[in-house]
Amino acid sequence: MRKNDKIFVAGHRGMVGSALVRSLRSRGYTNIVVRSRSELDLLEQAAVRDFMRSERPAYIFIAAARVGGIHANDTWRAEFLYENLMIESNLIRSAHDADVDRLMFLGSSCIYPRDCPQPIKEEYLLTGPLEKTNEPYAIAKIAGLKLCEAMNGQYGRRYATVMPTNLYGPGDNYDLTSSHVLPALIRKAHEARQRGDDEVVVWGTGTPRRELLYVDDLAAICVSLMEADASPEPLNIGTGTDLTIAELAALVTDVVGFTGKVSYDSSKPDGTPQKLLDVGRLRALGTWPTTPLRDGIAKAYAAAPFNPGKH
Repeated sequence: MRKNDKIFVAGHRGMVGSALVRSLRSRGYTNIVVRSRSELDLLEQAAVRDFMRSERPAYIFIAAARVGGIHANDTWRAEFLYENLMIESNLIRSAHDADVDRLMFLGSSCIYPRDCPQPIKEEYLLTGPLEKTNEPYAIAKIAGLKLCEAMNGQYGRRYATVMPTNLYGPGDNYDLTSSHVLPALIRKAHEARQRGDDEVVVWGTGTPRRELLYVDDLAAICVSLMEADASPEPLNIGTGTDLTIAELAALVTDVVGFTGKVSYDSSKPDGTPQKLLDVGRLRALGTWPTTPLRDGIAKAYAAAPFNPGKH
């Protein structure tokens, strides 16, 4: 990529999109195109088509999506499926129609089967049933991956797909009705400390294992891959290590400064038992996450909107 190439980041106000913009700007890219939802509704096919034909970016990063944790995914199943299908289909097809040759679609590790062998290799996709609680979101992301593959095979495009593991960091969603596990833990621990509570209750049993990736590490890797003109083959992005929810809760409460008890509500769903990505292909490419988990949690907490000491 040249420093003045036009680069469109779809979803620039989200956690991942904003990290991509930060990474691009830090590397000297000056022609970054962004649009808010009020300026461009990605659910509207004609609007996306007209925008793409008018702007004709050289590169596109698709970070726009409807996202959420177990509760949100399982409650608004129709919206998660419909909106994500529409966003990705409109962007990928319109990019092709505008003769955009380089695009990166950000998928998710939830596309893999629920009971996948660990660690999860890229080729395990579609080898078993999905986790029921986030099945609509996973199906939409699989469809986006397959649409990129079809564009590459049929038209010779270089539309890459990356599957990040669980993400966290500045700009995360801390709404307890729709957030993922780490931001939910941070908020619960913070509010319990503020109130002087002696207990924090965590959903599930605490036994599922999760791999976590700081969002700015993901963004740096994605930009590096695009700069290197890496293969468009689907690629896992993670750290190669995981920990239990109970271990994560202990780490979060320590960072936040909550000293009470952590208990577990086993009547709530656990979600997928384990999602540890095989990152052998990523290692071979020579780009790698650099933020230790504890440091990343501290940065996320410092940037949280409810933290009075945030900067």
